[in-house]
Amino acid sequence: MDVSREVASTSGRRSNSLHLQLGDVLHGGSSSSSSQIVLEVTLDVHRDSISLKSVAPAGNPENILRLHSWDRMLHHGKSEMELKKVGRNGSSARILPLNFSPDGERGQLSRSMSGTEYAIEGLRFIEKTIASKNAKSQWEAVELRFHKLANEECRLSRSDFGECIGMSDSKEFAELLFDALARRKGHDELWTASKEELRDFWLQITDKRFSSRLQTFFDLCDTDLDGRISENEVKEIILLSASANKLSFLQEQAEEYAALIMGELDQNKQGYIEVRSFLPRNLSTFNLFQVKQLERLMREPIALAEDPSYGYACAPTLHSRRRNRLHLLQRTIKYFALDNWQRIWVLCVWFLAMTGLFTWKFIEYKNRAAFKIMGYCVCTAKGAAETLKLNMALVLLPVCRITITSLRSTVFGSILPFNDNINFHKLIAAAILFGVLLHGGTHIACDFPKMANANSRIFLDTIGHGFHGRQPSFLGILASIEGITGIIMVVLMSIAFLLATHWSRKNIVRLPWPLHRLTGFNAFWYSHHLFILVYALLIIHSVFLFLTPDWQQKTTWIYLSCPLLLYVGERFLRVLRSRQHRVNIVKAAIHPGNVLALDMTKPPGFKYRSGMYMFLQCPAISPFEWHPFSITSAPDDEFLNVHIRTVGDWTKEMRKIFAKVCLLPLQCLFPKLYIDGPYGAPAQDYRKYDVMLLVGLGIGATPFISILKDMLNNIKSTEQQSVSFSLLFSYFSKPFDSPRRKSRKSRGPTNAYFYWVTREQGSFEWFKGVMNEVAEIDHKAVIEMHNYLTSVYEEGDARSALIAMVQALHHTKNGVDIVSGTRARTHFARPNWDKVFARLTATHDNSRIGVFYCGPSQVAKELDVLSRKYSQESNTKFIFHKENF
Repeated sequence: MDVSREVASTSGRRSNSLHLQLGDVLHGGSSSSSSQIVLEVTLDVHRDSISLKSVAPAGNPENILRLHSWDRMLHHGKSEMELKKVGRNGSSARILPLNFSPDGERGQLSRSMSGTEYAIEGLRFIEKTIASKNAKSQWEAVELRFHKLANEECRLSRSDFGECIGMSDSKEFAELLFDALARRKGHDELWTASKEELRDFWLQITDKRFSSRLQTFFDLCDTDLDGRISENEVKEIILLSASANKLSFLQEQAEEYAALIMGELDQNKQGYIEVRSFLPRNLSTFNLFQVKQLERLMREPIALAEDPSYGYACAPTLHSRRRNRLHLLQRTIKYFALDNWQRIWVLCVWFLAMTGLFTWKFIEYKNRAAFKIMGYCVCTAKGAAETLKLNMALVLLPVCRITITSLRSTVFGSILPFNDNINFHKLIAAAILFGVLLHGGTHIACDFPKMANANSRIFLDTIGHGFHGRQPSFLGILASIEGITGIIMVVLMSIAFLLATHWSRKNIVRLPWPLHRLTGFNAFWYSHHLFILVYALLIIHSVFLFLTPDWQQKTTWIYLSCPLLLYVGERFLRVLRSRQHRVNIVKAAIHPGNVLALDMTKPPGFKYRSGMYMFLQCPAISPFEWHPFSITSAPDDEFLNVHIRTVGDWTKEMRKIFAKVCLLPLQCLFPKLYIDGPYGAPAQDYRKYDVMLLVGLGIGATPFISILKDMLNNIKSTEQQSVSFSLLFSYFSKPFDSPRRKSRKSRGPTNAYFYWVTREQGSFEWFKGVMNEVAEIDHKAVIEMHNYLTSVYEEGDARSALIAMVQALHHTKNGVDIVSGTRARTHFARPNWDKVFARLTATHDNSRIGVFYCGPSQVAKELDVLSRKYSQESNTKFIFHKENF
């Protein structure tokens, strides 16, 4: 790889334009087939800063360079950095050392910088609120809070400083920051600040220059103003940062990490760190902050287009904004239809069927004798009743799990939206609720009063034979078999519907004792079994219809027979199968965050795919309750594995039982468990996609752990069976490079991006072994793992800066992340999903990316919107799936 440069001086300014060409010679087996790819990087060089101007391809735009992170290749004593190029030829590239000084002095950038220097460079002291708004509006908000919090002398108290600058949830840290800023201005003991002083403090906090951020960090540490940072001062800052970020483990090991920092920075063993020695003016002229900018650029995938000015930005997004609204609307409708055609045709058929049945019965009763008594009321009631027959039959089909799991692998899996079975079940239930209100409400409010108050002669001449020649009263109609069964059905269905709502099933609304047992999963589970009585009453209700005396016209049994037989047959099969699928507990462990991990023996004939789930029953708790859990083991694993988080009564009791057993040495004391399954889920179809984006929030990571284990097993199996590098490389080649789609499907995705977002640091203990195994086995970077800890302030926040420093230093020295305890680095705060999708779009052009999500619905909506957005604005297609149980 060659490096060329062009330096153009600008008159009147002390700045230069630095132009780099990064070239790579690709060997196709002979020198004659060599070609060259050149990446042009243009930097704007000033006296104290360097900013990136553009990145563009200088060679073939069809080739895309993907450069690995430099962090993996930084070592002491190396004078050059090696960047690997991922391509068909697997060739490597090098960036040679470059000496350059904007002042004409021959300053040299050291390539042997330590991990600590990189960690210090990463301390970005821009608060979360600062990064979200422009500078003017930020200060206006601070100024408004100042006038609200200031005393009579128009001065702000030290204790109110945190609330004033938007750091109210870290009061102690804000007070320490206040003291540090005051000491810089020569005030040793400042208890209040004027508006002018607050303005000065604010300018220091929001100063984005590297030197200012580093100075602020040392000011926080140097509490005694001696220009030196002792080990105790470093330890104090670590303890404070750990407290602000709710990291108890860091508080316990603060002394160890303080010694780690001192060991790296105090290389002369003086017992302190000289502040002046580590300010940017004493470092290399080409400062670390600018190196990191270039590193971040090359760490991300570089998308090349035919336009030479095309850089990292996504061109399709910019191009789509220039289109007129009508064309954009057409594209939106087009892609909506393409993404939802399965749902659309099913809903259209269902809606047309209900419309046709309602219209048929409406016209039929308009021509009957009963119309003379009740008019259009009876037409409406009977039309609604016909749709109820259909929906009471259809509502059973989406919960026939065994049938759906079997059909997923057939041709029906490509034309029916089986992943939406629970949503369709809820939609039909809503239609039943509407039909019951329309049917029952019309009868009670209109039909029954008209029959009771009709002219006796007309009544007897028209529909009197259905009442044995007697005109009933309003109460007499309600007391009939039809009336009583109808009222009981409405009551039972109302209870089941109410307890099946989201706020009731998830215990969102807390009822007082003893009504608290009327909500939660148990209430939902048992109340749904009331439909056994509802269907029995429905059949009785349909037999004794007073307006339909002929048996041939009683059609309810025709609608219900097949779905009822299928559902009842499945329930019996599940009972028989569960008794055969008794499992033995091999291992039980209780992890932080109240998570119970169980390893169980695999029953004979129990075959499943990664991403599936199963039901679990513990007779010691309840012989009737079955609860769904994702299978976290891979199909080829020896044992079945599930992770159960304590969120309800049943899971709390499970944890309590196993906690007692784990204290005893005998494994035979484990309680008896039964399993039912496996059952299909959206994630089981992950092999259909070129690339996967797996997103799990908290315990929602469980279905994707099985997928990662399966991919690791495939990697190990392929490495063992391959006899040449070419065979191994073909396994990881992009699927659209291969003309055989069938081969790609059997092989599975070429890349998987796993994003795990959790609030608790202890959650990383759940799948620590899997994350370490990925780092050890996945040498080709097929799986990319991103752990996010939301309890820690986002990267760039002053309160998490030292955490980032310790994290980077510890990872560089030991290869282990201090937050997760694994080799996978942990990010702070929440992911920027828009940037994630933009990166995948640039990296995997013209690919099908399956987006699989398990967690709360708020994030699901955002991911669904972004999937549609980037599918419409680029050649990459994102297909979103949400796990539903």
